[in-house]
Amino acid sequence: MIDIRRAAAIGAAVTATACAAVALAPAAVAAEPAAQRATAAPKAAAAQYNGVCGSGYAVVNSAQIGTKGTVFLTYNSATGKNCVVTVRTKPGKAVHMTASLGFASPTTTVTDTGYFTTYAGPVYLDARGLCVTWRGEISGEVAGKNGTNCGSRAANR
Repeated sequence: MIDIRRAAAIGAAVTATACAAVALAPAAVAAEPAAQRATAAPKAAAAQYNGVCGSGYAVVNSAQIGTKGTVFLTYNSATGKNCVVTVRTKPGKAVHMTASLGFASPTTTVTDTGYFTTYAGPVYLDARGLCVTWRGEISGEVAGKNGTNCGSRAANR
């Protein structure tokens, strides 16, 4: 669970930085000549879900990891299992990647971490009736969400 808390702290810092950048952006754009604004590079496309979780899994949430890739949270309603996979936007030389999925009570986290060329994961967890915390990491850049996609609290564990 330590990794997940560290990810939340990193996420808060990134959010604060992003909010500051957004607040400053209009002034910066106004000061920029129109010709330079027109030639600004377009945003990188997000990675696409690769179906590696298997049949019956549908994407229920995702978070873009900067321009490096996307972490996908999927769910299979027939089995009640969640699955997380982190996918790079541009596969290439192996880099450090992580796919992580967990819930708070009882504290359970499953993680796939290592050096991969295309994706990390899949990792699976039966979290029926619980909120899940999930994240992905590519070369030190982290994205994900804490306590989301809560199922029916009436489900038996």
